[in-house]
Formats: sequence, C-alpha cells, structure tokens
Amino acid sequence: MADTFKYRIDHHGSLIRPAEVLTARDRHAAGELDAAGLRAVEDDAIAEAVRFQRKLRLSVVTDGDFRRADFRSAVLGAVHGFRRTGETDKYGRAAWLAAEELKADGPLVADDVARLAELTGAAAPKATLPSAAYLAATTFDPAGPYRSPVELGEALAAIVRAEIEALIARGVRLVQLNNFRYQAYLFGGGGQPLTLDEAIAIDAAAVAVAERPEGFRIGVCPTHRAADVDAGAAAKLFGELPVDRWVLPYDQGTKGEIDLLRAVPADRDAALGIVSPRVAALEDIDVIMDRMDVAAELKDIEDIAVTPSAGFADTAGNAEISADDQRRKLIHVETIARMCWGNEL
Repeated sequence: MADTFKYRIDHHGSLIRPAEVLTARDRHAAGELDAAGLRAVEDDAIAEAVRFQRKLRLSVVTDGDFRRADFRSAVLGAVHGFRRTGETDKYGRAAWLAAEELKADGPLVADDVARLAELTGAAAPKATLPSAAYLAATTFDPAGPYRSPVELGEALAAIVRAEIEALIARGVRLVQLNNFRYQAYLFGGGGQPLTLDEAIAIDAAAVAVAERPEGFRIGVCPTHRAADVDAGAAAKLFGELPVDRWVLPYDQGTKGEIDLLRAVPADRDAALGIVSPRVAALEDIDVIMDRMDVAAELKDIEDIAVTPSAGFADTAGNAEISADDQRRKLIHVETIARMCWGNEL
C-alpha cells in the first residue's frame, strides 16, 4: 500500500476568485488600495474559502491561490531576478524571463499559507507550486546569467526545495508541483529546451527535502489532457521522479488516460481527475463509476484518490464555469469518493 495518508478527496489548489478579490487587486494595481487593504480582503476571502472546503469535507484545503495571479506566481512573483517581458503566452499569461541571478530572500508563499493550518481542522493544508523544471523550460534567457536551461533549473530546484521545507515547517502536508511541459515527452511532442532526463533530474533535486514528517506527501501534475502515450517516456517519468502521487486526467474516458494510469508504479498513488472544471454540466455518476472500476483493475483502489482534472482558475479571473458550478463539481468528487471508499477517507 503506497500511502497511509490518502488525501482521497483532492483538488488542484486554485479556486475561482471572488469578485471582491479581483476588484481589490485592480484597485491595488491602480494605487487606490494599499497592500494592507488588499491583504485584508484576501484574508477574508481565504477564510470563507476554507469554510467552503471544510463543509464539503474535502481531504485537503487550500487558499485557492487567492493571493496569486496564476499558478506560477508563487515563484515568479516572489523570487528576485525574474523580469516580465510585456508579452503573453498562448494562454494569455504574462511571459517572464530569468534576466538576473535568482535570489529568494525567504519563504515565497509558506507564510501566506501557514494560516491554513489554523483554519483547516481535520483537513490537510495543501500548497501548489510550479516545478523547477517547468520554470527553467519557460523562463530561460540566453542573454541572462545562466549558461543553459539546466543551470537555471538547478538554481530553481534549490529555491523550490527550500520552499517545500518551509511549507513543511508551517504545517502543510500535501504539496503539488505542476509541470505541464511533461506532456511533450509523454505524448511524443518535441522542441523542448530540456531533455526528459534533464527535467526529471531538476525536479528530483527540488523534491529531495531533508526531512519528511509523517503524513507529508508530494504530488506532480504532468498534464491536464491525455493523448497517445509514449510508454517508454511514461515509465521513465513515473518511475524515476521520486514523488508520492501522480495527478492525472481521467474525465474523458480515453485510452490515453488508461495508459497514463497503467504507467504509475505500484508504490505510488494516483489522483484521478474525474470531473472537468471547464464545463458546467455534471458528469454522469454511472459513467464515472464505470471508469473507477477500470482504474481498480489497474491499480489498488486503496492507492487512488479523486480530484477535478485541473484547477478551477489557474489564472485569476479566467474561470470557465461559475462559483456555483465549482461547488457542484467538488460535491460530485466527494460523492464519488464516498461511493468508492465509504467513510474510510
């Protein structure tokens, strides 16, 4: 059995930001609201988000990324040396480069999420970070201080590892790293600045924390979609990157989703994304349970968790469904969990 602490009702971390948070951030950017005023609005919204998650009896609780612009901001917004280029990527997110030597003066988000440990009750505080290899692949600047994406990745691995250790010290018990560049290797894409071996080595260095308290787990989300899987790449990634949990899409019923799950080693957990945060309609429960039956044939059901297939708002203000829809989706995930495991959660 891979994991004594199952965290079976999971979610990626980002939640739909309330209108008052988005308005406060706009006012702060315009100079109409000071930092203390913005933080007070965020504090109130986070406290309400925690109450919302606890009412749903989720296994993990997050701050919804309410203080951050997107899933990368935990590092990009707090580490000196990154520079916004003024351009945007194909997802509409601001583009950044590592233009100077990177330096973190202290914890990046650990102090911000520490309050979760005071608010969560029985649920585990969770934090989500971009992986070091993902950032190295997306922010390397040939004109910058680092000679290669690998050298940049090594510097980022040290920063991410220090942050994970700070999160542990503040009571966080589940950390999820996101590296969506892994899908290029899993599905046969090319053109990546890092080889798969290089990316694995960088992220492995980032998760090599000095001490792991009982119940602490690290998961990695390598993709939000599934296509034709390169079995060799999947076996290498899932087998060689030393994390506890792989967070995988499982809401479309495709062969690629099955192949990804099949590649997860027996001693690792799989958190299966059984509902989509991109469409409002609820997935048919019978269809989901049929898919869970298939999953249980491939992997011990005791080593599986359920989750939405992605964050609800990985970029602030860019949710594709409503807050009411989000609630229904999370209730759906909880319902499936209790159908699979009863109250043994």
